[in-house]
Amino acid sequence: MRTFILASTLFFSLIGGAKADLGEDLAKVYDIWRTSMVQKDYRIWQQVTAAHKQVEVRNRIISEKLPFPAAIFELPAPPPSLAGLKFLEAAQNGRTAKAAYFGKVDFGVGGVPTDNLLVLSYVHNGTRWMYDKADYVNLTALPDVRKELAKGDLSYLKGVPEARPSGVVPPTPVAVNPASTIAKVYVFCPGREVQVQVNKVSRHRFANAKEAEVVIGGAREGLNEVQYSVTKLEGATGVEAMTIRIYLMSEIQGENPVKVYEYQVAEKEMVKPFGTGTFFLDAATAAKLKGR
Repeated sequence: MRTFILASTLFFSLIGGAKADLGEDLAKVYDIWRTSMVQKDYRIWQQVTAAHKQVEVRNRIISEKLPFPAAIFELPAPPPSLAGLKFLEAAQNGRTAKAAYFGKVDFGVGGVPTDNLLVLSYVHNGTRWMYDKADYVNLTALPDVRKELAKGDLSYLKGVPEARPSGVVPPTPVAVNPASTIAKVYVFCPGREVQVQVNKVSRHRFANAKEAEVVIGGAREGLNEVQYSVTKLEGATGVEAMTIRIYLMSEIQGENPVKVYEYQVAEKEMVKPFGTGTFFLDAATAAKLKGR
């Protein structure tokens, strides 16, 4: 029995040590990534950023006709530092990992930061951990959770998908060519999840949102295809209004975007669970958007 207890104690000590080491390794990767952003060092950024994220960032930038790689570092504020934040846990699932922190997450935009949750995501490339993304969870409406996390109670994290590593490494998207015409997809979908795909390349997911995202690869001259699917979210009434639109963006300052596609339903109208549509971009319109 004594041997069993000693072995068990050693086992759990090793597990605890492994988690601590993982947390330290992940924090080092994030610190290097953050430094590369602050110092605008593209070479270092490449070395610590996950492969799929590198392609995603490049695709988005060139789809907005912004300079690459310079636009990587054009942020309104530097990424938050981990200094002063309380490390909560590091969790690994296969080649994915998450590290959670609690405290005054400071994005440098003014005001007095409050205690909130920051979750950093990583993937393993076979040799080392690479930084993927950050999820910020505002706990203003959850004062009890704030108290729990401050005391070291991590129960809340078990029910937060953003805090649990999935074990699935995101696929690396196809690298697109620079956009000829900038396009954006806009979705208003209270109570619903809407997925939109443009030209089978640009994929978008909106949940209970009112947002716009750049179309990866932009709009192409000629026929463009739009596909969408709609799912009611738990707790929704299913009668909310909804809008899906595609806009072509003018490169002339002050000019309004051109709406080229719309699927819209009023409140209490029936929503199609999926559908396909098209829009056509002619050469004259493309030239006009470029100011030619």
